[in-house]
Amino acid sequence: MLRISNTLVGTLNILTLLLSLSALGGSAYIHFHKTDCLKVLMYPLLFGAVFIFVVSVLGITGSMFRINEALYAYLLATFFIILGFMLFTVFALFVTNGQKVSDKGTGEHRVADFSLWLQQYVINDKNWDDIKSCLVGVDNATEIPVAPVEDYNVGCCKPPLQCGFTMKNATFWEIPKTAPLVNDTDCRTWKNRQDKLCYDCNSCKGEVLANIRNQWRYLTIFNVCVLILLTSIYVLGCYAIRNNRKDQHLEYHPYGTTHNNIVI
Repeated sequence: MLRISNTLVGTLNILTLLLSLSALGGSAYIHFHKTDCLKVLMYPLLFGAVFIFVVSVLGITGSMFRINEALYAYLLATFFIILGFMLFTVFALFVTNGQKVSDKGTGEHRVADFSLWLQQYVINDKNWDDIKSCLVGVDNATEIPVAPVEDYNVGCCKPPLQCGFTMKNATFWEIPKTAPLVNDTDCRTWKNRQDKLCYDCNSCKGEVLANIRNQWRYLTIFNVCVLILLTSIYVLGCYAIRNNRKDQHLEYHPYGTTHNNIVI
């Protein structure tokens, strides 16, 4: 008999198996071409790829070879994945709901514009040093690939607009002889050195947080799509278990009452 659910579960898991192999390749590439910007992705990619690989093998084994024990393990793992995605999606919605409170009409973001968790997670000594190393490691601020160039130019590569600095060239800004126009810590933090600039300014941290928040919002939409797909696979897996039981029953009762050639 042609079991549609078994075939779909097997096909989808072959695709996820190939995806896991691609993720393993990406993790290996990052390991051998390590940069401060990419190393944070190496271990999540590695562990995620290994987990998806194991789950995919269980799904293929259970659906294609009619082994219910493998399918039970597969469905259990899928259930916890669905639960994890649901919890993470709710958490991401909570984290990205920061309210902008410090807009001064300059187009710049401030740390206080974002949720407290996002501030504490990103703006701490260890994590910010890693992010700053990534930003400083780029040869030119206008080449930063992880966000719109203008955002980072304003926040990290240029002094805040309210400081009133005068631009002499692309890499040098003149500080007013009297004092900055406003009493802002970012104005005192700015340095004309290419490895300093405004990377320690609150405006730079605000732009990084704004970029992370936007990425998490896109990730939330992606998670919802994945949840729909995983739920569909879970239902198909339940049908596949039922089909396996029917096949095992027919082996012992070859003259059963069903005569359909195509079964869901």
